[in-house]
Amino acid sequence: MYRFLLTRQWLILALIALVLIPTMVELGFWQLHRHEHKVAQNALISRNLKADPVPVATLTSPGHTVPRADYWRAVSATGTYDEKHEVVVRRRTATDGSIGVHVLIPFDLKGGGTVMINRGWVPSASDQYAFPDVPAVPRGEVTVTGRLKADETTGASGIKDLSDLPDRQVMLINSSQQAKLLSRPVLGGYIEQTGPEPKGDRPELIEAPEDDSIGPHMAYAVQWWLFAGGVPVGYVVLARREKRDRVAAAATAAEQAAAAEPEPAKA
Repeated sequence: MYRFLLTRQWLILALIALVLIPTMVELGFWQLHRHEHKVAQNALISRNLKADPVPVATLTSPGHTVPRADYWRAVSATGTYDEKHEVVVRRRTATDGSIGVHVLIPFDLKGGGTVMINRGWVPSASDQYAFPDVPAVPRGEVTVTGRLKADETTGASGIKDLSDLPDRQVMLINSSQQAKLLSRPVLGGYIEQTGPEPKGDRPELIEAPEDDSIGPHMAYAVQWWLFAGGVPVGYVVLARREKRDRVAAAATAAEQAAAAEPEPAKA
């Protein structure tokens, strides 16, 4: 009664099931890996944020690529702001989701060297070609604390780097680009400023990244594996139902055939 499984329709259904099972299993492992990555990233963020700040020059240098192990590392820098070469980074969001710019400024270190500092968010100017209203920086020597970040690239961030921007506006925070504009070496990466806090509410300092949310990836992984296990179960249920329907149809046909047969003539 299961010969129908060899029909074209059921063979195609079996083939689809054989494709779906490993695909769903693989999707489950993909979500598991994303969960593990998120857990590891949370641990890294928490560890680096809680660490005592170290001088930024001990972790990076001109041309240096900040490794993942140093992302969000608490750092400090003592020196002076170079307000003359301050730029803004377009299309950045505030805490409430408002679109504006980040304020990026060179910081000349005491003892030599320059590092870029992201001061935080301010609203864009009403005219996109104009430089926005940015609060002045403190004069003289100051010590800045913040989080060490890696240079932004189009490949990593997905942000297209436009070349025809107005003066003192950029799309990416990139030390190599700033070194060319400044005509002097710049330490790799940049500092996301956390202190000192600005007077008033501008620039708005960037919030620390979350280190306690693991997201739904593990639940999605289990879900995909349950789907994978449900495929063969569903196939068997459908096959048994088909068999039952065929037996019932055959029985009904036999009854109808018997009922249609003429009664034998009486002698």
